[in-house]
This record gives sequence, structure tokens and C-alpha cells, in this order.
Amino acid sequence: MSMPLNTPNISEKTISKVYIESFGCQMNDQDMARMLTLVKGDYSRTDEPDNADLILVNTCSIRDKAEQKLYSTVGRFKSLKEANKGLLIGITGCVAQQEGEGLLKRMPYVDMVIGTQNLQKLPAIIDDLTQKRVDKAVYIDRYKEIQEDEFETVPYSENPYKAHLTIMRGCDKVCTFCIVPRVRGREVCRKSSDILDEVFVLRDRGIKEITLLGQTVTSYSPLTGGDSTFAELINKVAEVEGIERVRFTSPHPIDFINSGSELISVLAEERKICSSIHMPLQSGSNAVLKAMKRGYTIEEYLDSVNTLKKAYEARGRHYAITTDMIVGFPGETDKDFEDTMKALEDVRFDGMYSFIFSPRPKTAAAGYTDGMVEKSVASERLSKLQARHKEISFEKSALLEGTTQEILVEGESRNNPDEDNILMGRTECNRIVNFKGEASMEGSLKKVKVTKVFKNSLWGELCGVTPSGGEPCLS
Repeated sequence: MSMPLNTPNISEKTISKVYIESFGCQMNDQDMARMLTLVKGDYSRTDEPDNADLILVNTCSIRDKAEQKLYSTVGRFKSLKEANKGLLIGITGCVAQQEGEGLLKRMPYVDMVIGTQNLQKLPAIIDDLTQKRVDKAVYIDRYKEIQEDEFETVPYSENPYKAHLTIMRGCDKVCTFCIVPRVRGREVCRKSSDILDEVFVLRDRGIKEITLLGQTVTSYSPLTGGDSTFAELINKVAEVEGIERVRFTSPHPIDFINSGSELISVLAEERKICSSIHMPLQSGSNAVLKAMKRGYTIEEYLDSVNTLKKAYEARGRHYAITTDMIVGFPGETDKDFEDTMKALEDVRFDGMYSFIFSPRPKTAAAGYTDGMVEKSVASERLSKLQARHKEISFEKSALLEGTTQEILVEGESRNNPDEDNILMGRTECNRIVNFKGEASMEGSLKKVKVTKVFKNSLWGELCGVTPSGGEPCLS
């Protein structure tokens, strides 16, 4: 039900405040930043939906709980629409792409539904609605190539020193539990020249740390529209003067397994590339990995992780490895779960996102009715996994006590709101450090000695002058 678009006439705009809620991954966070930037010249953001002329809900469909959150959230705004007929309500993101016009039928008070590949059209869509050229708007078109204007707008970051940068969209993997290929499309990459142009814009805005984004970010290649390997691209980004740190998420383990030494060598050798690697395992059982169609065995995964560790250690660097885990996948036995627990012990992940299997519409695993794991059993397994990981995570943090860490100072500490001059930053391995300092230090790299270890953060003392190289994290 796509309507013809028109160039917005800014002088006729009547909407002045926008309220936005966003759920899901870093890609969704970046999409939210892009939408706010697209309307920045005409709208000011408000934290109060009651004061908004435009409400946007940016959605996630990776799990059923996230999808259901959309309906409860948008339902809160129905009364606002009844009281203010001029209020526009829009649903964007993955559920918008998944459900399309069906969302208007379910929630007729919604005005627009915009899928994952059409966010750049937001200003023109709003203009058509406010000028009464259309009554409703649904844009869920999908494109096999990056559109000319798709990433034309460089999003502003809420953090003045850190930003995300989308280098590709979509996924070509066929994991049986995952809906991402359906809502984000197939893998399509941006040209490296466009990516570097965006890096320069961000650098000139004062950004010091950039995180490269993609559903399978390490799959960036000429085969899907790029013009280099991911290793070559991230190396070019790290070479940009003024950019102090580079991160990336989320890689797929198969890319590490298939790339040989090239990718691992670049990550280990280039000091600007943070040695914090997110490596989604999903399960430690080969039987479950096969049913998930992950494309690798636990042995291949562990071999890749060990190769990565040795590469860092050979260069005097340490590392943090984080992961995703799913428990209760159809057919998962007690033995399969114990294999997952063993993998947790073998790798000793620094961080972990873990969930109970959630069947998603039109995925292969949604039809796996045999071997369904009882909810109580799955919940017990998740609790056991998370409890042990919390212990490991604290043990890893405790190893940092007494070490000197280089951090990027981001601003005032949220943990100490009543104290003056308490700043916070993150280590190369993404751990939060709070310390006493001066506001003039924000946006710079500083060395801090860790003196105390807490559950979710560290406390440190400023060491003085920061050497150019800094010191790596202790793993």
C-alpha cells in the first residue's frame, strides 16, 4: 500500500515534538538515531508521549517477547490519539517489516508502518500524512541493492564520543531459529568509500570510537556489494587519524573459521581495534548446532577462539570474548545442555546474552514440534547457565584489580550522581570504570589503575599522563 512520495515543504510543517521508543539490537538503536536525525530540522525530541505530535515505535521481532512488547507499547498511545486527532503514530523496524498492513488492521489508530529498508523515506511520508495527501502509509519494500539515499543521512549519536556505523544489512545465513533474513533481507554491503566518508564526518563531529554494524558484520565482502574483505575495511577505518578506537558487531563464527589467518591477524595487530570480540555460539552441543544450521561444530568454534586468543597473546594483548546462547531449543537433551555448560567453562565468556528458545513465524524451527522442551525445564537450564556465567564474569573482572587500564572517558558517572567530578569510561575490553577526574578529560584516553571491583563496574584512580600505546585488558 505504498503511496507516492513528495518532497517535504518545511514551511508547512506543524509537528514540533517527536517521542520515540526503540527495542532490540544495536542495529535498531542506530535506526532510531537515523530517524531522529532525519527529522532533526523540524522536530525536537521529547521524553513525554503526552507532549508529542509524532510518536514512533521502533520494533524488534527476534523473540516473541520483544514482538509482544510492541502491542503493549502502542496500545498505551491509543487514548492519546483519541484526544489529539492530529497526533501521528508510526511503527517502524522488524515487526513493521514482518506484519506490514496487518498492523493497521490490528491497530487502526496507527498512521504509518515503515519497514527496515525504507526509513530514509520518513520525512516525505510524514509530510504526505500531515498535508492529508494520504490517510495511511505502509512502506515495506525490499531492495536487492543499497539505495542511493538509504544511508545518505549520517545519524547523530547520543554519546558525543562514540558512534555506530552501518556497513551492511541483512543476512544470508539460514539459522533455523532466526527471523532476521526475513525482516532485514539478504546480505548487501555498502561501498568502502561511502563508509569511509561517513567515518570522516563522524571524526569531524568529535567521535573517537566507532562500532561497525551489520547482522553478520564479518561477512562484508565483494560477493555482496562491498569492495574489500572485512579485514581490509576495518583496517582502513582504524587508519583514519582522529579515530582512537574501532569495534564491530555482530560477527558470525563461520567467518572466523573460513577466513584463515587474515581476519585474526588484523584484529590482533591493529591496536586501535579493540580486543573485545562478540562471538555468538548459541549452543555447545553439536546436535543442537546442526539442528540450528549454524554451519560449524563446537570443535571448530573452540579452535577459532583459541587461535584468536593465541594471536592476541603473541602480541602481548589480552581480550574479552562475549557470546549469545539459546537454551531449550527443540530436541535439546540434558546432555546437550551440559555440553553448553562445558563450552561456558572452556571459553569463560566475559559477557553473555542468553535466552530461552522462542519460535518465530515462518522460520524452520517454528515447525519443530517434536522434542519440545518443557518451559519449566528450559527456565531451570537458563537460570543455571546465567548463574554460572555471573560467577565467571565477576572472576574475570576480579583479575583486573591492581592493573592499569586505558579507558575512553565518556562523561559523568551514572553510578555516582551526587558526587562531583566522578567520571566513567570503558576499557578496551568494554568494562566500565568509574574514577575521580575533571570534565576536561571527556573524550580523551586516560590510564586508570583499577583499585576496586564491583558486580557491574570497576573503580580506579587516575594515573596521570597517558602513553600513546596504553595497556591492554587482562583476560
